Amino acid sequence: MTQTEKLIYLIEYLIKENNELKSIEIPIGDTERKRLLRSLMNIRPPKTISKEFLEIQDTYLQEELIKKGSISLSDLTLAQPGIYLWQGDITRLSVDAIVNAANSTMLGCFIPCHGCIDNAIHSAAGIELRLECSYLMKKQKTEEPTGKAKITKAYNLPCRYILHTVGPIIYDKVTQKDCKLLSECYRSCLELAATYQLKSIAFCCISTGEFHFPNEKAAQIAIQAVQDYQKKNQNGLEVVFNVFKDSDYEIYKHLL
Repeated sequence: MTQTEKLIYLIEYLIKENNELKSIEIPIGDTERKRLLRSLMNIRPPKTISKEFLEIQDTYLQEELIKKGSISLSDLTLAQPGIYLWQGDITRLSVDAIVNAANSTMLGCFIPCHGCIDNAIHSAAGIELRLECSYLMKKQKTEEPTGKAKITKAYNLPCRYILHTVGPIIYDKVTQKDCKLLSECYRSCLELAATYQLKSIAFCCISTGEFHFPNEKAAQIAIQAVQDYQKKNQNGLEVVFNVFKDSDYEIYKHLL
């Protein structure tokens, strides 16, 4: 099957399994088709799916990754000993683990093609990720607390694992508790990575998007948490601060 044939197959499968989607027409162009596929993956609840679908989805997403290209630590420049700064798409990073800024349900973003990192990671990894997250949450029987971390496979991403953490949500002013919880997000991820003997981890800007934590304050907390951890734990764990916006890049570049 060509990439276009795989794309159409995946779209048709997801439409057919949901009666409410029967009226959807498949667009002509691949750009619009890709957006539709991502939307259908985003809204799909965690339920059983065929082995054939997963096989075709995985080969399709792997080919899309090849087109985007992956980025390894050797492609990056050190900002400080053991710390890198990179601006770009976190789903391209070929490190041991990337960090996902999750919400308390831990099931990914259900808003079609939403701009959050949770949506981007789940879309690039494939629907197996939501299935694994659902399994973990059913075992836990409660929502994920702020400041903790969970680990899953990375599926169709170039990294080995995904670390999921729920950052604090800012409704008004930032409190000391908010700052402490955000620091705990970084520390929890670093400790979990060390438990799995990982050697490299890429952090997104936790809580600064939909959760409205001020960007500069969040960056200060992130850098301090990582530096403190690396001083206390001489385990060779290297950290990438991954940013997407120009403004965040300038903040981290200045602070580092």
